[in-house]
Amino acid sequence: MTEIDARGAATGTGDRSRPRAVLPALCATQITSWGIVFYAFPVLNPQITSATGWSAGATTAAFSFALLISAFAGIRVGRIIDHRGPRTVMTAGSVLGVLSILVVAAAPNLPVFFTGWMLAGFAMAATFYQPAFAAVTRWWAPDHVRALTIVTLAGGLASTLFAPLTAALADHLSWRMTYAVLAVILAAVTIPAHALALRAHWPPALPPAKAHAGQSAKAASRSRPFRMLAVALTLSSFTVSAVVVALVPLLLERGYSTSEAAWALGLGGAGQTLGRTLYAALARRTGVTARTTTLIALGGLTTAALAIAPGPYALLITLSIVAGMVRGNLTLLQATAITDRWGTTHYGRLSGLLAAPTTTASALAPFAGAALAIPLGGYPQLFGALAVVSALASVTALRAAPRTNALHR
Repeated sequence: MTEIDARGAATGTGDRSRPRAVLPALCATQITSWGIVFYAFPVLNPQITSATGWSAGATTAAFSFALLISAFAGIRVGRIIDHRGPRTVMTAGSVLGVLSILVVAAAPNLPVFFTGWMLAGFAMAATFYQPAFAAVTRWWAPDHVRALTIVTLAGGLASTLFAPLTAALADHLSWRMTYAVLAVILAAVTIPAHALALRAHWPPALPPAKAHAGQSAKAASRSRPFRMLAVALTLSSFTVSAVVVALVPLLLERGYSTSEAAWALGLGGAGQTLGRTLYAALARRTGVTARTTTLIALGGLTTAALAIAPGPYALLITLSIVAGMVRGNLTLLQATAITDRWGTTHYGRLSGLLAAPTTTASALAPFAGAALAIPLGGYPQLFGALAVVSALASVTALRAAPRTNALHR
């Protein structure tokens, strides 16, 4: 018997064998789904507005509409996965994702364009990180951190692979044909991968921590630790998303070129991937409350540093990389927040409830950041305000401590 099997037997969970095809399949589908449904849009949006005459505000609003839909649809998706497993949901989401991209590509007017992105929102809820995390957490628990890290590392490559591919296609094709080609790739990769690789037996959830045995998802979601955790992660998600979108305008305002600003943003993405490789070691050495509070506080510190440091350029690059490392860890922090406190029994539902406000904050942050920069007097002042929000989130995270010492390391 392997160590993993022995551990599963010891906890009374029966066969906890890991289906071999799941991890590579989810890695491939996360790269492709994020790359096409999410990251292709910012690359193609200038061409979309130029070719159609639609305003950038309108097209970006359609995209944000998709993110808002995904936030709330994710709650229902989580419940379904808890009870039935991820195969049907993620396969259907892949089909819907392809359909949504084709509707966007063919949209003759803004109402149809919005309809396509509305469908994309449901597809995101069924195929992005949350359902993948639910699948990995159930199949790999209690040793799920490494598997989650692998999936998020793959997801981090989505922009690296598909932003250049989308740009290359757009150099030779119209934005509509580019989306059509990407839809074919999306169908070829994600539909068969989800349909074939996720057929493994859906195991029972590990029993909850002793202190929470018998606690329902409803009771957990209404507890003070859950509510405080949701507030802390929502505030943190708002600041992280606003910082990512506002970094280029910040550097442009300080006199750097567009190319220099783009490199800073891109290297921050590389830092995000690097940061995710460190999370497992961090999780072994820290308690859940200390880890949550510290990572959110570090996000605030890097934001404050970017607010007050006008240069030199090498320092700004370093700060962008460090900020990216923190963002990478925050992604995994949210992925493990439920199991660290309430186990895997209601992971899908609770993670969906937790993701709804955080995803909503992420969707609204780009608009809010741009709107606040003007009355605040510029992007350095915006970054300073965002650092204050992060500090508030860090303090709130202290109140998200589980009520039993059994959940602390």
